[in-house]
Amino acid sequence: MRRFGAGTKVKLLSTVLLAALGGCGGGSGGGDSGGVVSVPAPAPTPTPVPTPTPSSTPTPAPTGATIQPLGTPRIIVSDGPTITNLKNQLSANAPAATRFKQSVDLQVANSNIYGMEAWHVALMGQVTGQANYCTYAVAKTDAYVASEEALIAANKTPVVAGDSYLEVGGYVGNLAMVYDWCRGSMTAAQRTRWKDFGNQAVWNVWNPAQAKWGGRTVPWSGWSVDNPSNNYYYSFLKATMLLGLATYGENDMAGGWLTQFRTTKIENQLLPVFNADLTGGGSREGTGYGVAMRDLFQLYDWWERSTGENLAGRTPHTLASLPWMVHAIVPTLDRITPTGDHARDSKALLFDYHRDYLQKLATLYPDERISGVVKTLLGQSSVKEMSQHFMRYSDYLYGLVAITPRPLTELSTAYWGSGTGSFSMRTDWTTSAAYANFICGPYTESHAHQDRGSFVLFKGNWLAYDANIDSHSGLSQDQKYHNTARFETSGGTAIGQAFNASCAMAALANTANWAYALADLTPMYKSGVTKSEREFVFVKPATFVVYDRARTTDANARRIFTMNFPKAPTIAGNLTSLVIGASRFDMLRIVPATGTPTTTLWKSANATDFATSTAARVDLAEAGAGGSSEFLHVIGLDGAVAQAVAANAAGQTGTAITLADGRVVTLRFNQNSRGGTIEIKSAGGAVLESRALPTGVEAPPIYAN
Repeated sequence: MRRFGAGTKVKLLSTVLLAALGGCGGGSGGGDSGGVVSVPAPAPTPTPVPTPTPSSTPTPAPTGATIQPLGTPRIIVSDGPTITNLKNQLSANAPAATRFKQSVDLQVANSNIYGMEAWHVALMGQVTGQANYCTYAVAKTDAYVASEEALIAANKTPVVAGDSYLEVGGYVGNLAMVYDWCRGSMTAAQRTRWKDFGNQAVWNVWNPAQAKWGGRTVPWSGWSVDNPSNNYYYSFLKATMLLGLATYGENDMAGGWLTQFRTTKIENQLLPVFNADLTGGGSREGTGYGVAMRDLFQLYDWWERSTGENLAGRTPHTLASLPWMVHAIVPTLDRITPTGDHARDSKALLFDYHRDYLQKLATLYPDERISGVVKTLLGQSSVKEMSQHFMRYSDYLYGLVAITPRPLTELSTAYWGSGTGSFSMRTDWTTSAAYANFICGPYTESHAHQDRGSFVLFKGNWLAYDANIDSHSGLSQDQKYHNTARFETSGGTAIGQAFNASCAMAALANTANWAYALADLTPMYKSGVTKSEREFVFVKPATFVVYDRARTTDANARRIFTMNFPKAPTIAGNLTSLVIGASRFDMLRIVPATGTPTTTLWKSANATDFATSTAARVDLAEAGAGGSSEFLHVIGLDGAVAQAVAANAAGQTGTAITLADGRVVTLRFNQNSRGGTIEIKSAGGAVLESRALPTGVEAPPIYAN
């Protein structure tokens, strides 16, 4: 796997093409912060692109896929209900249709709207039947192809190959859709040039060592051509599928591209990986780069509308990704849990891409209860409609108009995605609820972080969080940026979590009164650490108890309890407090009984990435003691905890917590083995619950009833 350093900025697949396809776009604002990439000017005399070597003989389309006759638009608009719905929306002046047409018309009028693509214009041509849309789309796309041909003729590498072919799905996909929807507006020579260019680009993707441009061999790394869990992969699939569909019948290689997409990659590679690795939905790249899966879900949808074959239902991952994303959204419905790299927006604000992700999934499952919940959630969220012109197509195609809304309370208040290791929990579905996300799972993707065993807390605002939220890059991956129990050698070198290792969730439960997770992090360390276990208890409505067992080979190694905050908290004795707006965080240290936490301002420790940030890290470190430490902390949000004191027992470390409502919760954790006990008494002293903490994983159901 290719790894990126903490300061490396890598574009997210699903961000807009900054040099918008076919020459559209190129403005500023709203997209990836990496800057605008200019499309080269077209050459006066286009130079044909050589046919890929080795050349292919005609290959039939995969069985199960119905391809419409040549000359008939095939990509999605061949589906009768789809084109009828789009036309009906436009004739009824439905808001989504009107807004999309406004954006398209502005683009055609040479407004050069940021991120607008030629296929958006071509789609409006299909809906309205007006020739001017295809005239524009063909001219812009042909200018793009000519500009790439000019680079090839000059023995330069074309734009489509940039960043390991990251944007090939956008460039070739756009070409293919305009080819399909505007075929009648093209000349035979244009079709040949576009087809040849697309063939070469897609052939190069799947044959990285032999990749060619013109007479030159231009090999590339082949990054993620065989990794269905990586965002690049969906771009490769998009180019392959759409080029095959658009050109089938007049491109000898088209059938091969369809087979490559449907059989070689989806059937034989993606489905086995997803079914084995991604139980519970979502992406191991996190909630930043993982949102690129929206492009995969679109391919599922477009393949079914174009060929009649359902791919989404071939893996439970697709449907499971709905609750995975819903539970990643904080109670105020304006932010998302920041797991993994967040390069577009380090603050992890809810954005058009998250709306798009959920809309596409809900459209694939219109009769599922959770799709109705999604409709309600989006209507109450900070992104009630697409904010960017280039995303308005999604509200038009995936507006959820026919789905019956359902209340958020139909869902459970917790969700466990074992494939990603994400355990999300909240008090309830009100905007004032306390929320936590706890991570324990595989660490296998380059955009993931060393955050196994970490948690974030939210109530009205982020209180304990991932420091990347206040960074410039959103790419700081080390443990110290996350709320973990971490380790350093006696010389001060971090003992990092190992790539391709996995945290084991040994126990998990969600009940009416509390939620619980027991994470075995020991496998995350290849040396130096003999035990790292974290037990995390959410006592509802807003109290959290965190217990760590930490042991090192070297007694003088440092075992460090680390927390990150939006600003430096106040520390007085064993109490750490923070106030953000109307929200309050109070953390009481129970074990160790003595110790001096240190506060580090991130702008001092990492001036490049946190130059203007107020973010702070608090560390409580221990060394010696035979290489063994325990950490026990009680956290109350908005005054939830009235008092917390030690309440040990033989072989157990514990705390008795008096809650603001008068209940007393006693939690004890076994010192030398996993687990412990929980007891809850009413304000009057009656025992409401007394039991051992769970010893196995009891995944919460999707629905509350």
